[in-house]
Amino acid sequence: MKGTVLLVEDEYDTRELLGRALERAGYRSISTARVAEALEEAGGTGLIDVVVTDVALDRDDRGGLRLITELKARGIRAPVIVITAYADVEKVKFALNEGAAHLLEKPFRAEELLEAIERVRSPGSMSQIIGQIFERARLTEKERVVAGHLLAGLSSNEIAELEKNSPKTIRQHVSQIYAKCGVGSRAELFRLVYAR
Repeated sequence: MKGTVLLVEDEYDTRELLGRALERAGYRSISTARVAEALEEAGGTGLIDVVVTDVALDRDDRGGLRLITELKARGIRAPVIVITAYADVEKVKFALNEGAAHLLEKPFRAEELLEAIERVRSPGSMSQIIGQIFERARLTEKERVVAGHLLAGLSSNEIAELEKNSPKTIRQHVSQIYAKCGVGSRAELFRLVYAR
């Protein structure tokens, strides 16, 4: 078995289809439809290797985001793949700040989810992809550091404090990073890197 995937999706057909695809690919799939069930499963099943969650769960349009926060609070550090039909910038930013490792926009094929799972489980290859993107964009060393912090979900103020720069200087670096990468926001930078 390749590992255990906690799949949180409230649409029955999608959950069943993705669950079967995960199991065919050699993963153990634990599927739930609600945040409370997911937290119970995560606490009682031992090691979770990857969490895949929709943003909107049941009638809660931020259920998956709350799940990420709750998992972190409980010490579950598995990489999280967020799936959504609506890549709302505010929600994507929140997911990034909470540590989401990948974003998949619906509709997507099961193969794309499997590729994303492999990607988040092999950090070496992900850092190589990020390095190639930064190289093509001709980012300076400082811009690479700041971009890395952005991808880790840190705010400009947090980056400024960490890098011992003013928030204004960091915002200037962020503007340069976006311009060189051909994106207009953190969400677009995230998509450029992770939604490949």
